[in-house]
Amino acid sequence: MKWMVFWLYLSLVAAAFFFNVLGLLNLYPIYLTAPFLFFVLFLPVYVVNRQKRLK
Repeated sequence: MKWMVFWLYLSLVAAAFFFNVLGLLNLYPIYLTAPFLFFVLFLPVYVVNRQKRLK
């Protein structure tokens, strides 16, 4: 189960990065693509810190 979550997250990061590159090419607005990439990269930091806080 953990491997599936890992691969799902890894594909989400790749998709967000690709989406951000499309934003840098002016195919999508950068103000939509940059926050999406930020939240995808912020998600594991939040989850790890929350787990340590609850212990």
